[in-house]
Amino acid sequence: MDWRESGLTPSQPRFPSLSVFFPAYNDAPSLPVLIAKTFEVLEKYVADFEVIVVNDGSRDNTAEVLEGLQVRYGSSLRVVTHSANRGYGGALRSGFAAAQKDFVFYTDGDGQYDVGELPRLLERMGPRTGLVNGYKLERHDPLHRVWIGKIYNVFARLLFRIRLRDIDCDYRLIRRSLLEKLHLTSTSGTICVELVRKLELSGAEVAEVGVHHYPRLYGRSQFFRMRSLAITLGQLFGLWLRLVILR
Repeated sequence: MDWRESGLTPSQPRFPSLSVFFPAYNDAPSLPVLIAKTFEVLEKYVADFEVIVVNDGSRDNTAEVLEGLQVRYGSSLRVVTHSANRGYGGALRSGFAAAQKDFVFYTDGDGQYDVGELPRLLERMGPRTGLVNGYKLERHDPLHRVWIGKIYNVFARLLFRIRLRDIDCDYRLIRRSLLEKLHLTSTSGTICVELVRKLELSGAEVAEVGVHHYPRLYGRSQFFRMRSLAITLGQLFGLWLRLVILR
């Protein structure tokens, strides 16, 4: 049954059950505003929800900021803490494992996406939909990152035969029953390729929604560093062997 046909008030339908999580690494400055807006949106549009932050070995005061937020929001906000940085893939895997509701939404903790656009994804989640994926209407990053991102997206889509238009848009709503079957292994940013490819292979319907992308106000990306790029390329090759060649 479509969640919009669940008997809730037609004038303001409320999504039934949702886990929202944010992977965070040195994102202390952006988290208070992000979490406040998240609760504002969820209280209006979702009947039953939880919010989770995965603190992936942050070296700034992210832990202290999250402690203060937990005092404010109580048990509705859970924190998963990695004592050491496990990489973006490791943070996502911990978030997926911690989620307990029927659907899971995640985006990054740096505030480059607006959680206020989440209702647009909720509206597209139908009874056979497994993934509602955002795609960047326009990327607001330094020019070199924009071009590297475009090249990576085209390369990965061709290499893995992925139909989704924007693999690199970490603004996703996923049915948790599908996540439990995927067995994700990536620890780097290649987890996005692995996740999308396996969801497409599952046969579930995929919907796409354009979302806005904003300049990064604090810190710097961990992806565009030599060590991170090397790990990503190595894992990308291994994924290609397992998901395309040896499948």
